[in-house]
Amino acid sequence: MRTLITKWLTLAACLMAPVWAVAQDYGDTPYVQTPQVVVDKMLEMAKVSAKDFLIDLGSGDGRLIITAAKKYGARGFGVDLNKSLVTLANRNAAKAGVANRAVFYEQDLHDTDITKADVLTIYLLPEVNLMVRSRILDLKPGTRLVSHDYGFGEWPPDVEIVMDAPGKPVGRDQKSKVMFWVVPTRAAGKWVWTGPGAAAGQFYELQLDQAFQKITGTVGLAGRTAKIEDAVLTGEHIAFAVTLPEGGKPVRYTFSGKVINNAIAGEMRRGNDKPEAWNATRTELREARMTDLKPGVMAR
Repeated sequence: MRTLITKWLTLAACLMAPVWAVAQDYGDTPYVQTPQVVVDKMLEMAKVSAKDFLIDLGSGDGRLIITAAKKYGARGFGVDLNKSLVTLANRNAAKAGVANRAVFYEQDLHDTDITKADVLTIYLLPEVNLMVRSRILDLKPGTRLVSHDYGFGEWPPDVEIVMDAPGKPVGRDQKSKVMFWVVPTRAAGKWVWTGPGAAAGQFYELQLDQAFQKITGTVGLAGRTAKIEDAVLTGEHIAFAVTLPEGGKPVRYTFSGKVINNAIAGEMRRGNDKPEAWNATRTELREARMTDLKPGVMAR
């Protein structure tokens, strides 16, 4: 039943998608293509390189993985339920001379192992995006995700653009939306460290809350507490600032580092002082919100 539903949703996504319709000899089952200009923009936004392994869910004629292999030297595979499209994609990869780096399989996307992906590309209906979102959020932090036209409920993109899509058969404005995410690490909890401004036996204390890649919180020291500012969480990388009163004057601290399990390693700067090593330890784990607040919230 799930396979039949997925087939229907994939077909519906194709019919709704901002792509060029191309007639092919596939019986009564038409398919449509993502415009090459959109493919190029998706790969550009993901900053694809030869080091990357890509997975495309709903790969059609294979142009996204093939372009990544030919233009950037990347490797990857795509999956599709349409056997004829899979055959065509593998044939196109051979013609492009990248069959050793771009492979396509007839397979249900829900049964596909995506854990190897450095970059995951998606052009599916909003309902399907929500079906796979929890699996994406469980990928290794730093995994890059690009989606064409549809989002992931309350998980906001890191970058979103609207671009010209010449020949788009759906809609009047001939536009496509491209969205980019980086899978965030779980950073929520209580973190402590020592450093400038802390007396012997005193610790800075960061109370951090998280909703997807958005983080908020406070830093406290010796009874002084302030909200963090300019907070950014990108994959495993965290950065924020906080202003604390010292000697009757406000002093701004900036922090940046990499979250590795229950530790952060990076650097901190007090005012205009030289940066110095910053190492924080998580002493309390807090659940990060990685689901919509209201059941049934649909992606845009």
